[in-house]
Amino acid sequence: MSYCQDCGKYMCQSCEKVHKNSKLDSNHKVVAMSDVLSGKVPLERRRKCKKHPNDDEEYFCTKCREYICSKCGMVRHLQAGHQIEEATIHEENLKENIKKLQDRAKSKKTTIENHIDFIKTQRNEITNMMRRLNDDIDKTYEEYMQLLSARREALKCQVKRLSEKFEKELQTMEEESRQTVSHVNAMEELVTNGMKVPLEKDALFAHDTLCENLKSFLERDDPDNQSLKGVVERAQEISFRTEAKVNELRLGELRDYTWDVKADVELLVKGSMTCTTRAPDGKMAVGSCEGGIHLYSPDGELQQTVLKDVRVWGIEFLSDGQSVVRDTGNNISLYTPQWGELDVTFETMGNNKGGYGGFTVDRDDNIYVGYWDSKKIQVFTKQGGKAVMEILCDGYEPLQLVSFHTTRKLILTELSSVVCLNGQGKKEKVLMKEGVCAFPAVCRDDSVIVAWVKYSEGLQKCDKEDKKLGIGFEVLRDKN
Repeated sequence: MSYCQDCGKYMCQSCEKVHKNSKLDSNHKVVAMSDVLSGKVPLERRRKCKKHPNDDEEYFCTKCREYICSKCGMVRHLQAGHQIEEATIHEENLKENIKKLQDRAKSKKTTIENHIDFIKTQRNEITNMMRRLNDDIDKTYEEYMQLLSARREALKCQVKRLSEKFEKELQTMEEESRQTVSHVNAMEELVTNGMKVPLEKDALFAHDTLCENLKSFLERDDPDNQSLKGVVERAQEISFRTEAKVNELRLGELRDYTWDVKADVELLVKGSMTCTTRAPDGKMAVGSCEGGIHLYSPDGELQQTVLKDVRVWGIEFLSDGQSVVRDTGNNISLYTPQWGELDVTFETMGNNKGGYGGFTVDRDDNIYVGYWDSKKIQVFTKQGGKAVMEILCDGYEPLQLVSFHTTRKLILTELSSVVCLNGQGKKEKVLMKEGVCAFPAVCRDDSVIVAWVKYSEGLQKCDKEDKKLGIGFEVLRDKN
């Protein structure tokens, strides 16, 4: 709060009170620090030496960091090996150093302020980019809505034309039937009226003719209900099928190309992992040949271990959330979403006869079981029993099986070969590379990415086969 110019000491409020009450210090010049900092009271640059009251403290000891008089400097400081310098020189050096620090502080503040301005600029840039993203999303949404509205109107117009066509056919049938009823009524009335008057000669002959005509008309076949049913059956054959499931209708996606490791997780039993797949709830399911399926969260946290007694070779999930598990004995079992085993039996081949192999399910929940020894694939439905189809692999060993998303096509691999099979199991195309192993994956648009791996060197490159380009392949990545 205060400064004593005689003592050269800074004091708090309590010390200042004691200082003023001291007889030795009562005549000292004490000033408020607020007055000093505001420049209202200038400090005296030189004080009298306490040991030599007639001498000013004109020197500064760099060792003791204090002002001294010449006598103190000669007696105490120089003899002790301290370095002393004139007070004016020390103050000039101090001012110069402070000036340098002020200049550096000013430059640093300018740099930081420029950085703050740059942050504002970048913030505006990001805000504009995010606004453009929102605009693109809104624009795409509106375009989709317009397309969907136009498509809806076109489909409804088509339904209206079909309705009018069938209505016209039914109207014609109804009018013909009503005309027939009217004709019968007229003939019946004429015949009935003939009984109300005496009939003879020509009148009797005419009445007999009417009766014969009515009799002949009544003996005709009844209306053909089959024709009517045929119209209905043709109408029933018309159905509406969506081109994509509702949950697959996507406006687009935001892509973040920054990859980072979220978690590095050690398995419960090292060296036992046989398969991994994504569970319907977003978890990662890891199968173990030592027994069990371990379910991990997207952050790598172990959530649950199920089927601990099952030595798992492969696991897949059906569209209703049920899971299909292939064990190391090639037995196939079906489980509920809560991992309760269902009473379904699949007549598969044992591993001693067929060997192991690929395992997958397609979009229709058909289950494909590959056998590398017998070089074939069995296809089962979720109802179990015998295979509904067997696919001979033309000499290839189906080590891996991958199904397409929108068709019943199938990819199988045999080390350095990638084979595409159609829905009937017929070979469509083959890709081969000597000396490397193929690991394929099917994208949402049914294009195929194949990683060619040379185990001694690691990943060599990825090829992408576009479904629109036939057998053409595009190199996506080299030695990365």
